[in-house]
Amino acid sequence: MRAAAVPTPRLDKMPGMFFSANPKDLKGTDHSLLDDKTQKRRAKTFGMDVKAYLRSMIPHLESGMKPSKSKDILSADEVMQWSQSLEKLLANQTGQDVFGNFLKSEFSEENIEFWLACEDYKKTESDLLHCKAEKIYKAFVHSDAAKQINIDFRTRESTAKKIKAPTHTCFDEAQKVIYTLMERDSYPRFLKSNIYLNLLNDLQANSLK
Repeated sequence: MRAAAVPTPRLDKMPGMFFSANPKDLKGTDHSLLDDKTQKRRAKTFGMDVKAYLRSMIPHLESGMKPSKSKDILSADEVMQWSQSLEKLLANQTGQDVFGNFLKSEFSEENIEFWLACEDYKKTESDLLHCKAEKIYKAFVHSDAAKQINIDFRTRESTAKKIKAPTHTCFDEAQKVIYTLMERDSYPRFLKSNIYLNLLNDLQANSLK
């Protein structure tokens, strides 16, 4: 008696089988390889879509940054506005995250971390000022601080005196110095960086689809 023919199972239907390609990338491509142009574009944007790119900013949460609630609807126009001024960039939650990621690549993330800590400190309840002021001072201002910010001796000494009887404005002078440093130094480089330009290009390309 002749044995019944056994159909050959399709590999892409077998449970437990994993492929190197991302299933999302295979939609609408008939499981064919991505063309060279698409591969180059993905490599240029670190192989991540915009949402994944923004999620990579999450490590900055430990320094006081919060995830953006608007990242899923971030627009090219919004990102373009970041180039108008550092003030507009820092007024945007996602802008803070992206700029923080750029500063991390330059090993100067302590600047935005301190600036954000100062913004948060201004909202602190009066009975918690002393405790919070001590933490910020030890983290960023003290001469032995692990994340010591680049401020002049006079400002450092002045801040040290102010936190002995802390008010909501005791870090204002040091914060202004750091803001000016970022505005004149890091911010212009950020606008020319791949981190900013790739994000803007991705959003502009997506808006045309």
